[in-house]
Amino acid sequence: MSTPMRTPLDRARLRSLLSEKSDFWTEVDVVEVTGSTNADLVGVARRGGGEGRVLIAEQQTAGRGRLDRRWTCPVGAGLMMSVLLRPGRPRREWGTLSLAAAVALEETLRAVAGVAARLKWPNDVLIGGRKVCGILATGGAEDGSVVLGLGLNVSLTESELPVPEATSLLLAGAATLEREVIAAEFLAHFAAVYRTWGESGPAHVVERWREYSATLGRNVEVSFPNGRKVAGVATDIAADGRLVVAGRDGEGREEVVTVAAGDVVHLRRGD
Repeated sequence: MSTPMRTPLDRARLRSLLSEKSDFWTEVDVVEVTGSTNADLVGVARRGGGEGRVLIAEQQTAGRGRLDRRWTCPVGAGLMMSVLLRPGRPRREWGTLSLAAAVALEETLRAVAGVAARLKWPNDVLIGGRKVCGILATGGAEDGSVVLGLGLNVSLTESELPVPEATSLLLAGAATLEREVIAAEFLAHFAAVYRTWGESGPAHVVERWREYSATLGRNVEVSFPNGRKVAGVATDIAADGRLVVAGRDGEGREEVVTVAAGDVVHLRRGD
C-alpha cells in the first residue's frame, strides 16, 4: 500500500467545524511539534489554566502511553490530542474519564468513519482486535485537573505500524481520513458525554462501555505494577471503572479480583 497524501491539519477548518458543534472548548491550539501534548497541558494546569483547553500536535518527540511506553506516529498520519478538564465530581469517580473518552471515540468513529470499534480495558480502542487508539489520563490531585490524551492512528500503512497488533483507520477502510472532521466530531461528542458525567455521575459511561467492550467475557491475564499476575475471566466493570476478574489464586482456589491499575492481555479462547 502506497503512503497516502498527508496535508497539515487545517486549524481554521477545525475551529470552524467545532464551533458549529460545541461551545465547551475554550481554546484549541495546533502545534507542529512538541514533546508531549499531555505534558504540555499538565504544565498549563499547574499554572492555573482553565478547563476546556485542547492541544493537538502534528508530531510528538516524547509521547508516552500507559506504563511509560514510548508512542510514535509519522507526521500527519495520526491525531495526537490532549484536553484539559477540571472535574467537579468526587475524585473516586475520575478513573472513569478515560472510559468516557473511549466511549465517545467509539461512537465518533462509527458515526463519521463508518467503522465498528471495540474497547479494551482500561484505555485502548480496537478495530478487528487490533489497536487503533490509546487513551492516557494524567494530571494532579493537587491542582484539581485531569488531562486526557489520545493517539489515534489515522493514515498509517501496514509498514508504518509500530507493532503488528496495531491498525489504522486507513487499513480499516474508514469512510473518511479527514483529521479535522474526526477531531471536531470527537471533541463535540466527548464534551456532551463529559457534561452528562458531571451532572449525573459515571453510570451512563460505564453502561455504554459495557456495551462496546471487547474485554468482558474474555479470558484475560492481568499484570500488576508489583509483578503479580492474575488470569481469569473478565466478568464486569465496577461503578468506578475497575475491572472485575474471576480466576484462581496460586493454589487453585477461586478468587474475584477488582483491578484498578494493571496491564491486561486478551488471551486466545482456551488459554
